[in-house]
Amino acid sequence: MDLTDAPVRDNRHRNRFEMKIDGKLSTVAYQKVDDETLAIIHTQVDSSLEGKGVGSHLVEAVLTYIEQNNLKIVPLCPFVTVYLKRHPDWNRVVSTAYKPSDF
Repeated sequence: MDLTDAPVRDNRHRNRFEMKIDGKLSTVAYQKVDDETLAIIHTQVDSSLEGKGVGSHLVEAVLTYIEQNNLKIVPLCPFVTVYLKRHPDWNRVVSTAYKPSDF
């Protein structure tokens, strides 16, 4: 399984980022807070892909998208919160205008 070939797309109609691997959909759901901020609500990886780095790859791709589009996030998803603790350099995309306790 080559995760580098799995593009992540922003499905704005469903308020989620999507990535397909082996025909299985993995997602990161969000809620738009304002024009520059997304609250990251939930990460979902197909059970057959769990433990293979898919969630981490997906979250990293989402954070890269966030940064490239000059956006910020409010991490409400426990998986994303843990990812940020393990990769503190990504805290640069975390909103300073909002806190998780605001939601």
